[in-house]
Amino acid sequence: MPKPQEAFVLLPKDKKIREFIQSLVPFYLGEGKIDEAVSDVKRVELLKILLDANPPLAAVLFDFGKPEKIDLQSFMNRNFKFNVSLKRFAFLTGRSLSAFKRDFVGIFNDTPNRWLVKKRLEEAHFRISKKHQKATDIYLDLGFEDLSHFSFAFRKKFGFNPTDLGKNTTTV
Repeated sequence: MPKPQEAFVLLPKDKKIREFIQSLVPFYLGEGKIDEAVSDVKRVELLKILLDANPPLAAVLFDFGKPEKIDLQSFMNRNFKFNVSLKRFAFLTGRSLSAFKRDFVGIFNDTPNRWLVKKRLEEAHFRISKKHQKATDIYLDLGFEDLSHFSFAFRKKFGFNPTDLGKNTTTV
């Protein structure tokens, strides 16, 4: 089976997945941990559900080889919103962390961290000003871990708060 070209595979809403998640609730011990005796069985169950819903996932889930080096520029432009580490981005593009950083600077003339923040903030500005979305609704979708960090970074880049932009969509 061919491998998907994207780094992340979106799954359609599925009743079995929703019910699987609900079936985990009785086994939680608190702090996001599940009873270890049940976890192995539940992992196998989830794997079966995912493969039934999307058989081509087998090509992804059971390929333990190193990914091939892929086009870094198009990959990053498609996946900048995801909150993953640089080490993970490097792996997903088939590079070591040092090669990823070196290739990245060569392509984008910026460090990966600065570029990611800039790109996410530009997307946030677009969504708030043109799509009339609220900062509270988009910051997680754009890879920011908390609203205060997002607001601080937005204000630093644009000189005003994201909520100010939402009130006055003519601000540039």
